[in-house]
Amino acid sequence: MVSFMDKKLLRQALFKFFGGLVGVALLVFLPAGTLRFWYGWLLMLVLFVPMLAAGFLMLFKSPELLRRRLNAREREGEQKTVILLSGLMFVGAFVLAGLNYRFSWLLLPKWASLLAAAVFLLGYALFGEVLRENVWLSRTVEVQEGQKVVDKGLYGIVRHPMYAATVLMFLAMPLILGSPLSFLLLLIYPLLLRKRIRNEEELLESELEGYTEYKKRVRWKVLPYIW
Repeated sequence: MVSFMDKKLLRQALFKFFGGLVGVALLVFLPAGTLRFWYGWLLMLVLFVPMLAAGFLMLFKSPELLRRRLNAREREGEQKTVILLSGLMFVGAFVLAGLNYRFSWLLLPKWASLLAAAVFLLGYALFGEVLRENVWLSRTVEVQEGQKVVDKGLYGIVRHPMYAATVLMFLAMPLILGSPLSFLLLLIYPLLLRKRIRNEEELLESELEGYTEYKKRVRWKVLPYIW
């Protein structure tokens, strides 16, 4: 049975889930000018069905992790700027994808959109594995009480596997929507991510014991042999 506190958490999670679903739908379908936007429905499917499943899994298996992720708020000014710019980037990319479909500017074939959806789901799977490996994973840049360096699994390959997963997912989304123009806009994301990682690693080196040694052992930040 779900406890009283967990029921409250469930309501909070469902409110944010459906708020996000409606928000993305409006950003995608309104500019497209039609609900017969096949690419838009594919994005809604691969984005929100796994999200709903993962939310229920965390609710029953790790409610504290779900609560932290739902209630996370950035405290650092630099990170707030990164989050704001990222949000504006996504809004612009979704609107541009809808307009691209409405006016048939430059539309990818459906097979390319399906391939991008497979890449997106791979990113989702990697994200789920990161959640399993790191109980201290947070949406914000912070060091939690009792936190220790995680250096096994994906963390033994790159220092920020969560960001590796988001790179796959976020760069796949505009291709799922069939919009190369939106993809070009989302190429800004790795640049924003670079700024976020630099700030995060400065904090971890100063506040998390053993992180400096971990950086020496694991060379790559996000993508092996690339970044």
